[in-house]
Amino acid sequence: MTLRPLFTFVLLFLSVSFSSFAQSSRTYTTAQAHSHNDYEQKFPFWSAYNQQFGSIEADVFLKNDTLFVAHNAADMRSDRTLTTLYLNPLFAGISKNNGAVYPTRTDTLQLLIDLKTNAKETIPVLVKELEKFNKILAPNGPVKIVLSGNTPPPAEFEKYPEYIYFDGRPETEYTTYQLARIGLISQSFGNYSAWNGKGVLTKNDKLNIEKVVKQVHSQGKKLRLWATPDYINSWKMFMNLDIDYLNTDKVDELGIYLRNRPGSEYTETKPHTLYKPTYRNNDSRTEVRNIILLIGDGMGLAQIYSGITANRGELNLTKVLNIGFSKTNASDSYITDSAAGATAMATGKKTRNRAIGVDSNFTAIPNLPDRIKPLGIKTGLISAGNILDATPAAFFAHQPYRDYEKQIAHDFLQSSVEILIGGGSKIFNAEKIADSLLLKGIQYSNNWTDLSGMKTPFVLLNDEKTVSIQKGRGDFLTESFAKTSKSLSQNKKGFFIMAEGAKIDYGGHANNVAYVVTEMLDFDQLVGEAMKFADLNGNTLVIVTADHETGGLTLLDGDMKKGYVDGHFSINDHTAVMVPVFAYGPHSLDFRGVYENTEIYEKILKLFKKYNK
Repeated sequence: MTLRPLFTFVLLFLSVSFSSFAQSSRTYTTAQAHSHNDYEQKFPFWSAYNQQFGSIEADVFLKNDTLFVAHNAADMRSDRTLTTLYLNPLFAGISKNNGAVYPTRTDTLQLLIDLKTNAKETIPVLVKELEKFNKILAPNGPVKIVLSGNTPPPAEFEKYPEYIYFDGRPETEYTTYQLARIGLISQSFGNYSAWNGKGVLTKNDKLNIEKVVKQVHSQGKKLRLWATPDYINSWKMFMNLDIDYLNTDKVDELGIYLRNRPGSEYTETKPHTLYKPTYRNNDSRTEVRNIILLIGDGMGLAQIYSGITANRGELNLTKVLNIGFSKTNASDSYITDSAAGATAMATGKKTRNRAIGVDSNFTAIPNLPDRIKPLGIKTGLISAGNILDATPAAFFAHQPYRDYEKQIAHDFLQSSVEILIGGGSKIFNAEKIADSLLLKGIQYSNNWTDLSGMKTPFVLLNDEKTVSIQKGRGDFLTESFAKTSKSLSQNKKGFFIMAEGAKIDYGGHANNVAYVVTEMLDFDQLVGEAMKFADLNGNTLVIVTADHETGGLTLLDGDMKKGYVDGHFSINDHTAVMVPVFAYGPHSLDFRGVYENTEIYEKILKLFKKYNK
């Protein structure tokens, strides 16, 4: 299998989602979570309560005028009663929260009591016990008691106090009064589907569930299905199907998942227009004078596909034909950080995590800009983040630890880099690096509006301009690239530009899909500008890759027609997965295959030497 079909296959694999199911218009929170058989949790009531679930279920047995909570009669214990496990804690919490179940919410908590013993005998005892807590019970209080299991026939609902509601069934017909006493409608998931939670529902199963959801909602009631698959992808499926309560035995997992929902979804409303490549010299091995290396920090396949989805099915990256994969491990770790990852591409040597421009023994090794300066090639470095951070610093600094920002800033004074654009002005100014630059004849500014008028060599650092796209960075990357490429194009020997989409990584660390996607889309616009330059020039090679993947992003759902993305992160740090290498222009064929990240440096240096003898 060639790399192009392989990459297409990988993207198709990543795209498996529930996009054929309309996303629910509601925002799901833990208020829509139901703790099934809650009493079997390690900490009954408290686990679900601490996750602020909206519904909790307890099985109840009557024995000697006491209501015991247990799954089977044999499991009854004297200390596990409905009152001690549920009613007393609820009453105490509501008193503490001034009448609310949860300190930050005012909605009702549903307590589903599944009667395991005869209704005629059990309900009177239950009513007697509930009278002690009448103050907190709906319809006037925040706790809604719903009886399930051995419930009386609907015709007898009127015999019981108004704070007693009943768990109905979709197939049962109710009078207007009886329906008013229905607090919830439930049914076994198995009545509609045998789905195990993997893949997607069949068309018929989906229609069956949609039908019952529509029926229940038309009655003004909420639906719960029990015996459902209990996984992240099934929770998402049930959310898409607009099922009111997510039934779970995984209280902590579902709670965390739902609390993270605000950072899991994003819809792009203004997809960007793509550059139409001419593929000038794309598959040729003709002369290369300029090389543009674009690094999407933290950008793995899932991040790329999230951008593809948000941009209605395509990116500038998807127009690139020659693709490879880079192995990213550091010399001392299976998982790299940006320092070791960028150092491999900037020096051709694997190093320890956190090390900048040094080998595994912390010995300084030449950066690519220093290696190509004798060939007459000039360098520009751009970052949408701090220019002293690991990725850009690896191309001009030599320090054992990436934290040494002051020392990294001073290293720039000995660098061969002609143009530097990014953030980091505070350190440059505090260390008086700006003064030293001016003495060397290098222009320096912290004012973004100075960019157009600056003459090479120059440094422009503006921390206010290197915020995230969501906070207003705007066209920083494309404008910086336009200025740098125009300035360095005047050099007949050629140039090397490294431009970093720094904040794709930030979004991964923050586990925020919107952050990732907006940064990915911005980076892709830079890719389009680089491809355009390569086509106009004819002797320019564009390489697009990443130093590593961040966040272990999994795409759970998406809709390319709407630009909707739903993702889930497995970690808030880097992962070890290979990252793609896209190449466009002459000698782009050289970057196909699977190789170490150090090979990117070797391939770049080889090309510069070949055409600058």
